[in-house]
Amino acid sequence: MYVSHLVLHDFRSYADVEVALEPGPTAFVGSNGQGKTNLVEAIDYLSRLSSHRVATDAPLVRAGTDRAVVRAAVVRDGRSAVLEVEINAGRANRARVNKSPLPKTRDLVGLVRTVVFSPEDLTLVKGDPAERRRFLDDLLVLRVPRLAGVRADYERILRQRNSLLKTAGLARRGTATQDSALSTLGVWNSHLVRVGAEILAERLTLIEDLRPYLGNAYASVARGASRDAAELGYRSSFGLPEGGWDRATLTESLLDALAERQAEELDRGVCLVGPHRDDLLLTLGLGGEGEPGARLPVRGYASHGESWSFALALRLAAYDLLRSDGIEPVLVLDDVFAELDSGRRERLAALVSDATQLLVTCAVPEDVPSALQGARYDVGPGTVTRV
Repeated sequence: MYVSHLVLHDFRSYADVEVALEPGPTAFVGSNGQGKTNLVEAIDYLSRLSSHRVATDAPLVRAGTDRAVVRAAVVRDGRSAVLEVEINAGRANRARVNKSPLPKTRDLVGLVRTVVFSPEDLTLVKGDPAERRRFLDDLLVLRVPRLAGVRADYERILRQRNSLLKTAGLARRGTATQDSALSTLGVWNSHLVRVGAEILAERLTLIEDLRPYLGNAYASVARGASRDAAELGYRSSFGLPEGGWDRATLTESLLDALAERQAEELDRGVCLVGPHRDDLLLTLGLGGEGEPGARLPVRGYASHGESWSFALALRLAAYDLLRSDGIEPVLVLDDVFAELDSGRRERLAALVSDATQLLVTCAVPEDVPSALQGARYDVGPGTVTRV
């Protein structure tokens, strides 16, 4: 899979721009603030309908305009399709494939797949649990696009349940208003555990699938590390069933946890149990230091270099896992090489040199390792020029 043509209209800094692309490595070179990242962000947006840089769509629409358009020709198995998304400020977005409107914008998800590594990925290891949950859920959707709908359903159910908890908590106990709210809460509990257990089961399966790829990737990018140095775990908001789990046991455990914490949820007016409260645990082995087999969380204990290597290993593991599924994603390295020492730079280049399509952004051409030399574009204010 690769993107052969990209068109942007009123996206970020670009009023109008067209870029012809090809398989293999392509470098977008230009000074900071010229719009290099905007190009790869647009392709990533087509993949996930969200940005790796901002949480909302508003900044994607060029200042002074009310909509942006991202259009790309994508080639897969020798066949080409034109994907398009119209990003509307304050209104629903619209999507098309080969000029035909899609019933739901999220039907576009998965038609092109991307894996992006950028300096912001340090938040995966140093940031809040929400960043790690997003990493898991984005990868789930890349593997199984229908899970975008499951994810959206869970967010809708969570909003409704939180609103109901606030209503019931504000009402006096024993009143008809609260009795009615509590009765309705039971209905939303059943919705939440049904969808929440599906998300949780998918996450746990994903972690098991991702684990060996993470170990290999970390050993490759971190000098002297072994394949069991980097490890993944999962912290649930209610405790996973002992002796193994399946969808049914997760559903039952989640429902029991909601009942146990209902009083606290009513007092606080917010849902305290479910996948939205969980965390992906990232740990590193101490190697020759400390007790044999001892592990420490990356957050708070790892050095800057170790944190950077772990974040990079997470993205590489995601890329390798998708390839093992038969999915060949577009790989994006956004302003990464300038942050790496020469050893890590060359090791990373060796790992990704066989990517079907690799898009690199950098400030100077010398930042691109020789193993990744290919097509090059110079990026200036609103312009993209093939060199």
